[in-house]
Amino acid sequence: MNQPVIVTGIVLSVAPIGEYDKRVVILTKEKGRISAFAKGARRPNSQFGGAVSPFCFGEFTLYEGRNSYNIMQVHISNYFQELKNDMEATYYGFYFMEFAEYYTREQNDETEMLKLLYQTFRALTKKNIPNELIRCIYELKVIYINGEGPQVFQCVKCGTERTSFVFSIKEGGLLCENCVRQGNNVMKVDTSTLYAMQYISSSSIEKLYTFTVSEKVLKKLKKIVSEYLLFYVDKTFKSLEILEICLK
Repeated sequence: MNQPVIVTGIVLSVAPIGEYDKRVVILTKEKGRISAFAKGARRPNSQFGGAVSPFCFGEFTLYEGRNSYNIMQVHISNYFQELKNDMEATYYGFYFMEFAEYYTREQNDETEMLKLLYQTFRALTKKNIPNELIRCIYELKVIYINGEGPQVFQCVKCGTERTSFVFSIKEGGLLCENCVRQGNNVMKVDTSTLYAMQYISSSSIEKLYTFTVSEKVLKKLKKIVSEYLLFYVDKTFKSLEILEICLK
């Protein structure tokens, strides 16, 4: 008989299964993104209560069957109730979880992704920086963690540093004035916006949410990140559509 497995993670999504059960997607430190079944979780007197709900962070004791995991016990250390009490933060949180679910895999080392999602939830609750900036930081850091982030320290063509640059979505980063060709779809990038992108790309996750920017820089950062994702990420996020409707 298999021994129980204890994992630490965040519940990303939950779906009803049958009459009383739930299928739970968890981003874990030990096993990456996994799916597990919480039997009887929809019963009024279930031992799981609200512990197998999105946003919940804690330890999950699992039984590993032949084809699936079953949740045996749950010890939640943070329900992130503050997010659930703030409608806008809730919508952002659901988008961030769907984004994480898309980018993560089972049996992959997703430690950095788990840490990033946890710190992002904390940033949403603290209100030190605007939610729109939190979104830009999170999206950009996710694609850097997955090795798909743009080059923001030198020209992607010739490697030149310390010169004037423009940003090319198609080329995946900065182009110097000597490498820009007519017809390139490029955007001017000011020093402050470039510095913000460099900070996001190189900083540890613990230090990500420690700065703010002007409205002008935030507008530019949003444009670059959103267009970059539109070009490179082949996925439509339902939670993002709901979020954008909510923010109108």
